[in-house]
Amino acid sequence: MPHWLQLMMDSLPTLLWAGVKFTIPLTLLSFLFGIVLGLATAVARLFGPKPLTLLARFYVWVIRGTPLLVQLFVIFYGLPSIGILLDAFPAALIGFTLNVGAYTSEIIRAAISSVPKGQWEAAFSTGMSWRQAMQRTILPQASRVAVPPLSNTFISLVKDTSLAAAITVPELFQSAQRIVATTYEPLILYIEAALIYLALSSILSNLQARLEVRFARYGGMMENSR
Repeated sequence: MPHWLQLMMDSLPTLLWAGVKFTIPLTLLSFLFGIVLGLATAVARLFGPKPLTLLARFYVWVIRGTPLLVQLFVIFYGLPSIGILLDAFPAALIGFTLNVGAYTSEIIRAAISSVPKGQWEAAFSTGMSWRQAMQRTILPQASRVAVPPLSNTFISLVKDTSLAAAITVPELFQSAQRIVATTYEPLILYIEAALIYLALSSILSNLQARLEVRFARYGGMMENSR
């Protein structure tokens, strides 16, 4: 067996375990919390009072205007200088959540804005409150518009979690770096890590395509029922 193949096979369990233990949980938790934060930010920008709207706009402006790696460094290496100490994984989780929240807020805001005003009027005419109209009428329709870009954000997040290696989170990429430090085979190990990320992205892209088809059918059923 070639040396490079043996090395890849020997290191594969370690890399996969790092992905299962750190990369996947970090991705799922960051995306979940980021969606909640993004929805709150989008609603604040669309319907909140002016001070809250300005605060939401400032948050989005700062996060979208600065590199994710810098944000992670500020949280993990910078905050200790003012007495705020965070372990690597919580620091990464906060950083990715803030980043995802800012980007998804723009997606959700655009999706909500795409729903015709007549849908609001129809909901209010049936006696719904603003909250009921949002939950039962507006968000279900906005989700059809938001699903494709949100899916792309999720796939990108899987790859972006490799940046957590810079703040010592022992996820997939840092595990590859540690093996490189002992084997001195960077090309083989980094290609292997890239292939694992590629496999994950391919699986998620396939699931995204199926989800979009399902939402398109649901949308057609809604339009036909009107």
